[in-house]
Amino acid sequence: MKILFITDNFPPEVNAPATRTYEHCREWIKDDVEVTILTCVPNFPQGKVYEGYRNKLYQTEMIDGIKVVRVWSYISENKGFVRRTLDYMSFALSSFVAGLFIKTDVIIATSPQFFTTWSASMLSLFKRKPWIFELRDIWPESIRSVGALNKERILDFFEKIEIALYHHADEIVVVTKSFRKNLISRGIDPNKIDVVTNGVDLSVYQVREKDQQLLGELGLEGKFIIGYIGTLGMAHSLDFIVDAISEIEDEEIHFLFVGHGAEKRKIMELASEKKLTNVTFLDAVAKQEVPRYLSIVDVSLSPLKRADTFKGVIPSKIFEAAAMQKPILLGVEGEAEGIVKRFDSGLCFIPEDKEDFLQKVLRLKNDTALYAQLQKGCEKMAKEFNRKVLADKMLEIVRSEKLLNQ
Repeated sequence: MKILFITDNFPPEVNAPATRTYEHCREWIKDDVEVTILTCVPNFPQGKVYEGYRNKLYQTEMIDGIKVVRVWSYISENKGFVRRTLDYMSFALSSFVAGLFIKTDVIIATSPQFFTTWSASMLSLFKRKPWIFELRDIWPESIRSVGALNKERILDFFEKIEIALYHHADEIVVVTKSFRKNLISRGIDPNKIDVVTNGVDLSVYQVREKDQQLLGELGLEGKFIIGYIGTLGMAHSLDFIVDAISEIEDEEIHFLFVGHGAEKRKIMELASEKKLTNVTFLDAVAKQEVPRYLSIVDVSLSPLKRADTFKGVIPSKIFEAAAMQKPILLGVEGEAEGIVKRFDSGLCFIPEDKEDFLQKVLRLKNDTALYAQLQKGCEKMAKEFNRKVLADKMLEIVRSEKLLNQ
């Protein structure tokens, strides 16, 4: 079987869409599936082409047995609605043209930016092949929630296209049950919507001792480290976090932010203004280095802004933290909150509620019995969200007679 997978992000990029796609495809090729990834040159989130790559019209490479086709796109930093939209639309056009010459049985396109699905939809028509919309984010609703664009007419226009794409897709794979409910409430056929959540590669993320060399390099020996590893974006409410930790008096508590993103400069300036000594900012690290950095944290932080849109979001970083038995400090309402509470794998604070956040930080630091209990919950949670099992589930959907006989 041949699968053409269109995605805006793929390794060596390390964000959640890149990781999910890579880990799924790596499992699929073990099961006699030929996967071709159609993507752009790695540049997320700074909008700078990674070392060793050039933004050429067309180039190919093999990554762990997966064929990767990279096409030209207009590249911009992950901020600014107009420039990002040009970035996304240029990739949609380039991937459509390149996709015309790639043999496939099924086409898959993944969000969060849904312009990749424009390409898949058109390729499906031209090639007469079924296509799957993998929905990782309700876009452009999420744009409205973070205030990235206040032009309602533009957002309404994009939402009409969004609905049309849902209807045209032969199958929709969503990452949360909340997303499925959202689509059904907007008139999408429930029979073509499946849920395949995010998960974790248990062969990569395992319990390990703290990396003492890294702790020494960062000067964080003896600290109780609360870590955030990932994109520092507009949705994550990190300005609230930095403002709140300025009130922590316990000098053993230290916050570590590892990554790039649209909000990084802003929160670094805020930390400087407040003259914080209990926070460290590091650049993004390579995918294979993430477990090493996660090893030195005591608690994994995962916040989002307080908005109804994000009640259906499940941050993928909570699964990686669980696999390494790092209790989760979650600032997300809704489905993610339900998972953490069900497995007793962390503490949840009300998003953007300073008093509740600070209270939960101190509990995690001072209650050793609670901390040990949460580690046991992490172990159970990681086993439940094994990426291999989830990849197999999605492959069953791709291979289903219902899809291939359309």
